[in-house]
Amino acid sequence: MEVKYKKNGGSLYLYVYGELDEYNASKVKQYLDNVISDNYNSSKVIFDLSGLSFMDSTGIGLLIGRYKKLRSLNIPSYISGASVSAEKVIELAGLYSIMPKY
Repeated sequence: MEVKYKKNGGSLYLYVYGELDEYNASKVKQYLDNVISDNYNSSKVIFDLSGLSFMDSTGIGLLIGRYKKLRSLNIPSYISGASVSAEKVIELAGLYSIMPKY
């Protein structure tokens, strides 16, 4: 499991690699919260899931939690590059209704 970020203009890109499941969620959550706090002046945040090989409901919960944190800062959030299997989980959870595809 690996998470990286890149700031491009006013946009913050968060790249998630590996498996986003219960085992990895707490480490990922802490890292993402720190990056978001350090970049609170971003105009938008894009979660790039193209490197994600697996995601379960814990991953959905983690993304919803980051969405709520970003919404409280008035920063829109988006999802990009989800694999076919991750996209199925995202669609079933209705996550695209609050975090649109980018």
